[in-house]
Amino acid sequence: MGQQETTSEAVESLLQAARYDDMEDLLNLVSSGVSINSKDSQGRTALHMASANGHQEIVKFLITNGVDVNALNEEKNSPLHYACLNAHIEVVRLLILAGASVSCLNSHEKTPVDEAVISGKMDVLNAINETMALLELSNTTVS
Repeated sequence: MGQQETTSEAVESLLQAARYDDMEDLLNLVSSGVSINSKDSQGRTALHMASANGHQEIVKFLITNGVDVNALNEEKNSPLHYACLNAHIEVVRLLILAGASVSCLNSHEKTPVDEAVISGKMDVLNAINETMALLELSNTTVS
């Protein structure tokens, strides 16, 4: 089935749909065979674009469909780096709960947590800490 459909034009369309919160377009592209893990020339994925712009429904859809939550672009930024930088707290929570790494370094030697601290986004830092605590709790309650 249509994996050959993942042309640079199709990838661009997928990233645009994620960027502009166009679920209908996104669904059409994915159902036509465009991989949700496709990367553009800068290494960005649909999840990078949705995370950078705070589009929770698209982020949830991508996560549910098995997207790589730790995909890195050319500067080694993950979708979580983008979400932290732009203070999209709910997206930060969703990504961490889906297994996004809070400690991966980008090409500037910064983690997603560093990005939140540097830009003075304490609410993002609090959300990261709360979500990490929730994860710890759910991991320890399985005894």
